[in-house]
Amino acid sequence: MKRTLLFVILVACLFTIAIAPVAFADDSAIKDQIDQMQKQIDSLKAQVNQQQAQASKGQPPEAAKEKPVGFSYRDPLSLRVLGTEVSLYGLADVSFDYTDNGLNGRTGAVGNNGWLPQISSNLSYLGVRGSHPLSGGKLSAIFQLETEAAYSYTPGGPNPQTQDTAINNGLGARNSYIGLIGDWGALKVGKTDAPYKTSTARMDPFDRTLGDYNAIVGNTGGDNRAEFDTRLAHSIWYESPNFSGFNFALLWAPGQNRGTDNIIAARGEPNCTGGNPEPCNDGSFSDAYSTALSYTSGPLYLVAGYELHKDVNRLGDEADPVVTGVHDEWAFKVGAQFTVAQTGTTVNALYEKMERVGAPDAYNERSRNLTLWFAVTQDLTKSLALNLGWAHAGSSPGSPGWTAPDGSGHVGPVNNAANMYDIGLKDRFDKATFVYLTFSDMVNEEGAHFDLGASGHGAKVDCKDQTGACFTGTTIKAITLGMNYRF
Repeated sequence: MKRTLLFVILVACLFTIAIAPVAFADDSAIKDQIDQMQKQIDSLKAQVNQQQAQASKGQPPEAAKEKPVGFSYRDPLSLRVLGTEVSLYGLADVSFDYTDNGLNGRTGAVGNNGWLPQISSNLSYLGVRGSHPLSGGKLSAIFQLETEAAYSYTPGGPNPQTQDTAINNGLGARNSYIGLIGDWGALKVGKTDAPYKTSTARMDPFDRTLGDYNAIVGNTGGDNRAEFDTRLAHSIWYESPNFSGFNFALLWAPGQNRGTDNIIAARGEPNCTGGNPEPCNDGSFSDAYSTALSYTSGPLYLVAGYELHKDVNRLGDEADPVVTGVHDEWAFKVGAQFTVAQTGTTVNALYEKMERVGAPDAYNERSRNLTLWFAVTQDLTKSLALNLGWAHAGSSPGSPGWTAPDGSGHVGPVNNAANMYDIGLKDRFDKATFVYLTFSDMVNEEGAHFDLGASGHGAKVDCKDQTGACFTGTTIKAITLGMNYRF
């Protein structure tokens, strides 16, 4: 119809040119002809508009008509493939760190200890996700495939700091799943960050830095792995919709292990459940259950989470007279976040208790009754914010091994509490990009060996020297300057 209108206008213009010599002879005749042509054009425009309105009556825009439940069309990196909306997304976080492992001059420690510069890629990732409408749009099939992106290091394995043999850069190495979503919520199958983990992630303004709160929060033993900051493979989980501010998530990961005491890797897995290669005697577990309940109302966020690992094998710590055995381990936490918009202040507080059930107290370093996290973010300008954080790990009943300042080894009860102090600045260029500068200080008591960057930073700073020997009671420091870009 638009082409027809343009054709009519063109013909009218040609007609006007053709009669121009005659029309100039009579000004009043020219005026009458122009008025008649304008009326004809106006009439044609009205007809076109009326036909277009009738054609689109009752028909929503194409995107709205086919938009699946729970999916955003605002992603600029999206395309439609055979009726499925597919989006590419990712995050790049790279930092320059200046770190001190606290072992310079320590009796018995060998190697290049003390301050050391490093460049680290920090849980950067690349992924693709999609959604396909079913049942008239009331239900959608969804999928996600995500892998870690190695911006500054060479992909490979096993990880020399954690001994993890999984290929983190393999396709689908991170949160990946297939499932269904609707007004009732979402049901997914695959691998994911556990609900216990994700429920308080928003409370950590030092996420991915060496001062990441998981150096202590969710970390039972104080090493490079935070046992309750988990990504659980071969899982099935449910995520609820929002019910008047409440959200709920529940996950189950079957152990699928044919080994006695989970001493081998789970079926279909390259790694022991919980990390490390075989033999699986350093934290390998059977079934895992994770859940979280949160409430959001304006500036207030409240959350409670619980996670259980069945039959955790820690026989690798056993040596006369140490007895550790195979026991269940669980963690519980509650947290609160509140934002004062008028002052640009956000306050976070978290309490956590972790328990290894039935283990002999004298050698039990996995039960901690008091883990705390407090953090404050204060906006200084529209783009610049100051972050402060403090994490505390209470002492456990005992220890399977610790190192005295003179280099001698001991077992049994000891003060293995720790405190981490964080301060940092974050400057946002826009919603997608920011730079950050942080300083972190981990102060370990005599029997503690908490590190910096556990479960959150690419290159960690831990208690180990060149030989891999761990020294307790260290004070570890780090300065980090980094950039984060999300798309």
